[in-house]
Amino acid sequence: MKKYASDMAVSKTRRRLLAGAAGAGALAAFGPGRVLAATPLGGSGALGLAEIPDGTLAEQLLYALPGKVPLLKKTFRPPNFETPLKYFQTAITPNDAFFVRWHLAGISELKAKDYVLTVGGDSANHEVKFTLEQLKKDFKAAEITAVCQCSGNRRGLFQPHVAGVEWGVGAMGNAVWRGVRLRDLLAKAGLKGNALEVVLNGAEVPPLEKTPDFVKSLPLDVALDENTLVAYEMNGKPLPHWNGGPARLIVPGWTGTYWTKQFVSAKVVSKPEGNFWMSAAYRVPRGMFKMRHFESQLGHPNEPITTMVVNALVTSVQSGQKFARGKPIPVKGIAWDGGAGIDRVEVSTDYGASWHKAKLGKDLGRFSFREFALDVPTRENGGLLVMARATSKGGETQTEQLVFNPAGYHHNVIQRIYVEVV
Repeated sequence: MKKYASDMAVSKTRRRLLAGAAGAGALAAFGPGRVLAATPLGGSGALGLAEIPDGTLAEQLLYALPGKVPLLKKTFRPPNFETPLKYFQTAITPNDAFFVRWHLAGISELKAKDYVLTVGGDSANHEVKFTLEQLKKDFKAAEITAVCQCSGNRRGLFQPHVAGVEWGVGAMGNAVWRGVRLRDLLAKAGLKGNALEVVLNGAEVPPLEKTPDFVKSLPLDVALDENTLVAYEMNGKPLPHWNGGPARLIVPGWTGTYWTKQFVSAKVVSKPEGNFWMSAAYRVPRGMFKMRHFESQLGHPNEPITTMVVNALVTSVQSGQKFARGKPIPVKGIAWDGGAGIDRVEVSTDYGASWHKAKLGKDLGRFSFREFALDVPTRENGGLLVMARATSKGGETQTEQLVFNPAGYHHNVIQRIYVEVV
């Protein structure tokens, strides 16, 4: 165990040095000529949601990272970029339009040929290491379609506003992920009877010694779930660097904070992980939301955010838009939840007095975006309030009022989009 800890310390120091150099290079790439627009883009009022603060919008611009289409820049260091609304017109989000979320500025330029995943810990029988080539050749591949959503998606829409990255609606994406099951790798290390959690770490490291390393943990049963993958492909292509390549963890149904990018270490432990990112960050008042409870992490008045709540996003209609009387309004969008699957999406145009079922698109799996569509008739001139609400197969329905929490998580308020029939 001492040797394991010593090796990890040396590895962490080495990664910090390498990532620091790589991070400087990456920041140098954020040079002149990459800015596509410097206008207040992505205002959420047009989507029937609260407005992002003017100050935040004034700093927002379209920016094309290497290998990406222009995305909505939130921060440069670390890089946080949001997917524009137009890329949610279909259930699968293109790789080059997929949002970018990093917590630390020390991002490693880790190459596929140098990739090594170490599995060990005090509750493992022994330590094992896997190269990317071994993951691809020595294990049966698995594939799943799943939504990756930042825990703080829509944080910028909170009223009153809260601290953190002021995301609009696009800190999410849906992709087909291919890789190997984490449980198959854990089996190679062997699990002791006292195994409780699996601690996750990536090659992303703090630029400063006093900054806490971004480390997360999962309950053992979630780590052993058949759907939890170490993915090296995204939509049929090698996992992009900006989205955690060469390999990242996929935890379907759980928010993106657990989807460790550049996944290089899994430690099976017998005690609850107590680092900053588990004990202080990414927590909400206990019992506030209907989500999976992380039992071994409940030693506080609050609890870790875990699974996503049910939600929907209208992508075809914006507030203030005008439609000709006699022609239907095409209300289209996507819905998703934490893994129960979408049961129905309903649309209202009379302030919620009546609701009509939309047609659901192809079912790509219970962890995926589900498309919906409904043509709303326009019989009279005047204003209409378009609302769309999703209900999961677990019986969870979107909320009409914001469930406020100081960290700005789980915003799933029903949109209210005002349109005019002329």
